[in-house]
Amino acid sequence: MENPHKIKKAILPVAGFGTRFLPATKAQPKEMLSVVDKPVIQYLVEEAVASGIEEIIFVTGRGKRAIEDHFDVSYELEDTLVEKNKHDLLETVQKISGLAKFSYVRQPVPMGDGHAILCAKHLVNEGEAVAVLFGDDLVDDEVPAIRQLIDVYERYGDSVVALSQVPKEEVSKFGVVKATELSPRTHEITQFVEKPKVEDAPSNLIAVGKYVITWDMLETLESLQDGSVDGEVRLADAFIKHIGNNKPLYGYEFEGERHDCGDKFGFVKATIALGLKHPEVGEKLRDYLKKLEL
Repeated sequence: MENPHKIKKAILPVAGFGTRFLPATKAQPKEMLSVVDKPVIQYLVEEAVASGIEEIIFVTGRGKRAIEDHFDVSYELEDTLVEKNKHDLLETVQKISGLAKFSYVRQPVPMGDGHAILCAKHLVNEGEAVAVLFGDDLVDDEVPAIRQLIDVYERYGDSVVALSQVPKEEVSKFGVVKATELSPRTHEITQFVEKPKVEDAPSNLIAVGKYVITWDMLETLESLQDGSVDGEVRLADAFIKHIGNNKPLYGYEFEGERHDCGDKFGFVKATIALGLKHPEVGEKLRDYLKKLEL
């Protein structure tokens, strides 16, 4: 009998404008910016697929057509590669469209990250839990970060938030949690505070853009939409309401090196770190870095 708790779908909200990367994002989605030779969004899709996900649901917005084209079959390009006898590149390109089953829904107006997730709710079966991956965080580890969260979900059966420790002075940029440790790296979250002042932060454990969301949490998001004053629906508010209703919310300090690709400096660091591991350029990059006079 199939495991009813098996997570098969992932929602990837990609409707944001990417203003921090202008002018590079003036005519292309920020998720399509490449780290070495792959766009950020492909790293996230590969992470999901390596975690057992079979269907990827993109929540897109205006100007995101390049994402759809990237994961679609490109007959003209493939024919050209065949003609030029570039079979290695052909195989690389063909693998992309076969990674998973892809679906696309539009978020017509930017009304919060929670609203973006709700735009995909009709593609989720009642009672089903889904993975959610936002486009800024790449985690480099042998076990994909979202797989680590899925393992916690399969153990406890409730929503799970990816957690990471940051220096105390940086907490005001993130959602911060107060939590009780259940086992190494695994926590039950008892308080969630969005972008607190440093002196008000309950800890230095922050939420990173990877989650497992249960159907119950989706319904909590929907209830916020009905009562929203400014029209925005935020995932953080759903977590706060969930905890306030005495429902369990778990967190996991994932293993691996995190790269914040929503920040210019983080993006450059990710390019260097993953470039050093790249079979084609890694050795050359290492030699180049050694020769730099800093």
